Amino acid sequence: MSPSLRPLLVGSTEGAPSRRRVPLLVGAVFVSVFVAYAVGVFRVSGGVVWLAGEAAAVGVLVAGVLAYRGNGVAFAWAVVYAALLGNHANHYLLGLSGRSLAERTVAFLGPDGLAVVAIQAVVLGTLAWVVGAVAARIVEAVRTRRAASDWFR
Repeated sequence: MSPSLRPLLVGSTEGAPSRRRVPLLVGAVFVSVFVAYAVGVFRVSGGVVWLAGEAAAVGVLVAGVLAYRGNGVAFAWAVVYAALLGNHANHYLLGLSGRSLAERTVAFLGPDGLAVVAIQAVVLGTLAWVVGAVAARIVEAVRTRRAASDWFR
């Protein structure tokens, strides 16, 4: 991997210890969204659902926080993918009750559905990462400016 591409994808080396916990966070987001849909905290509005709103909101929020904390865009993609995949799993594994578990699992693992979720995750994850990273830069600039103005007083 190119040295200039690595910080963009995985973040700075300063956050290396917290970066090790991101896979746990990704798993927690997947399970949380899956359970939220399964128990009815999140609801599917009905009809054809191209983007699960609640799952997308959870993924985008967590991705923005990760970006704010200095993690790379790949982690933003992963966490948004996990959130959207939680909805995807709920739909296929719990929502298709008229089919056998094997049929539901095959439908869940279908490459076309997983690819659609991946495209959504890349788009939403990138947007969330940009917003989080820009917010971090703005906060840092304000802190630096405030510290500089306090120094002259």
